[in-house]
Amino acid sequence: MASVASSTLILFIASLLVAASVAGTMTNGVERIGAALGDRSADVSSEIRTDIAIISDAGSPASIYNESGDGNLTLLVKNTGSQPLSNDPTNFEILLDGAYQTGATTEVLVDSSWRPGTVVRVTISGVSLSAGDHRVLVIVNGDREELQFRVPT
Repeated sequence: MASVASSTLILFIASLLVAASVAGTMTNGVERIGAALGDRSADVSSEIRTDIAIISDAGSPASIYNESGDGNLTLLVKNTGSQPLSNDPTNFEILLDGAYQTGATTEVLVDSSWRPGTVVRVTISGVSLSAGDHRVLVIVNGDREELQFRVPT
């Protein structure tokens, strides 16, 4: 009889140890998931408050692409969101006809920072575009804007 009680006690203690270790593992996992969700919600909040618009006139391609000069592509990008954005060129992702562009320069027009309602001039130098239709995609903080324009023959 004593052997049954002692083996039951050993199984009970082993069950408690297994339950405690599982609970500890689950608690750690839940804490990590909670922290990841908190970080992601901050990123999503920033993306929601970010909105840009390319205000360059696609009907006037000479104002966008200077083919006779040094081949500069110039875009006017307006901050239409609710938060200030960084005008650091590394924060801009620019694709021209599907090709990633590097070496962009930025300049805030009229103001010293890119606050809501202000415009940044983005210039990419050394671009060579043929006559015809072209597309440029600008991505800032996850917000995408596209401009289609035509280079005349």
